[in-house]
Amino acid sequence: MTLLTALTGGVGDSADAVRIADQACSRETLLARSAAVADRIGGLPAVAVLARPTLATVVAVVGGLLAGVPVVPLPPDSGPVERQHILRDSGAAALLADETVPDAGIDVLPIEKNQRSATSHTEPDESATALILYTSGTTGAPKGALISRRAIAACLDGLADAWAWTPEDTVAHGLPLFHVHGLVLGVLGALRVGSRLVHTGSPKPEAYAKAGGSLYFGVPTVWSRVCGDPASAGALRDARLLVSGSAPLPAPVFHKLAELTGQSPVERYGMTETLITVSTRSDGERRPGFVGFPLAGMETMLAGEDGAEVVRDGQRIGELRVRGASLFDGYLNRPEATAESWVGDGWFRTGDVATIGPDGWHRIVGRASTDLIKSGGYRIGAGEVENVLLGHAAVREVAVVGVPDPDLGQRVVAYVVGEADERELIEFVAGQLSHHKRPREVRFVDALPRNEMGKVQKKLLG
Repeated sequence: MTLLTALTGGVGDSADAVRIADQACSRETLLARSAAVADRIGGLPAVAVLARPTLATVVAVVGGLLAGVPVVPLPPDSGPVERQHILRDSGAAALLADETVPDAGIDVLPIEKNQRSATSHTEPDESATALILYTSGTTGAPKGALISRRAIAACLDGLADAWAWTPEDTVAHGLPLFHVHGLVLGVLGALRVGSRLVHTGSPKPEAYAKAGGSLYFGVPTVWSRVCGDPASAGALRDARLLVSGSAPLPAPVFHKLAELTGQSPVERYGMTETLITVSTRSDGERRPGFVGFPLAGMETMLAGEDGAEVVRDGQRIGELRVRGASLFDGYLNRPEATAESWVGDGWFRTGDVATIGPDGWHRIVGRASTDLIKSGGYRIGAGEVENVLLGHAAVREVAVVGVPDPDLGQRVVAYVVGEADERELIEFVAGQLSHHKRPREVRFVDALPRNEMGKVQKKLLG
């Protein structure tokens, strides 16, 4: 099985088939430059890549895939402790970079712009590790997830089916190249399907407006900023599909984006360990707050605290478990963590809580550790409360958490960016949801702590 079908299979090409910021090249040139990298690193146990949003990064990643050497994307803004942990834990024998990396501790190989090779590298076995992607490390040091070539191919083929993604598309985005969203979907997807790729360098609304894409990828923060720039949003009216992921898209942003662009966005769900498993289809209904249906080859279920399957009634929530072709092969050097992630019959425990309706629609409530609030005997999804609060005109951003309470076990607390009256917001929620779901307290803040993908870091609140 060929992973990068369009790159190595002679699919129609153009001089700017791959554009990253202000640099562009044909797929033929990308293949020749990447083959030169593969020639240099062949046989290494793993290679790290300083994953800046540059054409050199794409060349380096593809070079590793051609050589059959596991690629370890290294966040360019990682601090020295995180960088050293990733390089040491991954076993990377070299770091490919287009700039100086101080105190790398391993050989730093420059990505030469003018090197080309005509070497034809043998396609590795589909079970071989393609990427070692490090998780965010919210509990302890980041863990390296082993992602096989088979898993990547299955994920991308499932998305091509769900989104009617073809070589006629132009994929446009400005997402980081060290995550599933930006790298696997946004780069490898284009090189497998054969669509043109435009990476805008950064996810600014004006850059998206100029990209000329038919298929746009963004995270909620990006789409929120696009909505704040009506001229840029209007320029996306010619796009075929606007895809949001990596965090829940607030309902107000969903509706505003639809108003400004003329189409509702497509939402999908996935994580580092599973790649993308669930998505709204391009040819189907799009519901705010819902992420659609399992991709081809994937299965889902909800489990209660006792492990029993939760009824799919769209109301009861449980831990989402998934199984299928796009799952990772485990955590590098972490057999205990790997074993804890799976239960019987190949089901992976995502750690996310969700509901599934009788019609199969999935809605992600949030992380079990931070977004499932147990208050007064009730199980409350933080995301449901957040979406209601975002519907209030005075609320710009919000994060809902459960904090210890001697009477309730946990009480619902909302952190709000905006200017409003606390009692008004509490009553606003109580008027739309069950009374027990209302916040018991509202804390006003200047900003919410977020990571580089725009996800709110709830564990930093309190």
